[in-house]
Amino acid sequence: MQLNNMKRFKLFEEFLGEGIYDPGILKAFFMAGGPGSGKSFVATELFGYPKGATSSVSYATGLKLVNNDNAFEKALADAGYDVGKLSDYAKDEETWSEVMALRDKAKGLTKRMQDNYISGRLGQVIDGTGKDFGKIQGMRNLYMDLGYDTYMVFVNTTLEVALERNRNRARKLDDSMVQKMWEEVQKNLGKFQKLFGTDKMIIVDNSSYDNADLLDQIEKEIARRINAPVSNPLGKRWLSDNSPANKNRNRPA
Repeated sequence: MQLNNMKRFKLFEEFLGEGIYDPGILKAFFMAGGPGSGKSFVATELFGYPKGATSSVSYATGLKLVNNDNAFEKALADAGYDVGKLSDYAKDEETWSEVMALRDKAKGLTKRMQDNYISGRLGQVIDGTGKDFGKIQGMRNLYMDLGYDTYMVFVNTTLEVALERNRNRARKLDDSMVQKMWEEVQKNLGKFQKLFGTDKMIIVDNSSYDNADLLDQIEKEIARRINAPVSNPLGKRWLSDNSPANKNRNRPA
């Protein structure tokens, strides 16, 4: 039995996994957690991103990753810099200027890719520390105005664990800086719960090194949210306006 053109088009879009048939369409997950929280590990476990991914797609969930820091680290490596020696580079004005130029370039690249994802309303994971509440609030409101359902995954640890993990990282910070950022992120936890709502806020206690069962449970919760129908009325309208039937109806004869 032959398929008509409309059915072929629909099957082709479903095969691509993007567009209005993408399960992650109009879903945005904000990641929050300070240095040493294990946020990158949790993102890998929950969303299926390869370690060190910059702005890539998860083959497990279809969500696009938006991450400034990973893009910066890749830019440093490509230019021959050691990410573990940033404090040394800061001592030389010319070298530090080159490093900062790479950071600006990485931010610009990430922003362009994010804009492309938004234009297609593709599902995203926006990775950040969560220390700047106003910035996340503004970005979350932007996504809501574009029709997205928004969620937060807050990766939490004790200060002691955060300090220990930071000391073992290639790109480590001073203990005083880790403590300051940990306190800033903790201060915002209640604000994030109020902003996103308790039903769209997922808190991951990542203080233990043996939390595989917890992550499996949270992974299932996230999958349920990804595959749930879009609830934002603006998102529903966008899906309706961009359905093949409406597009063909509005196409000039």
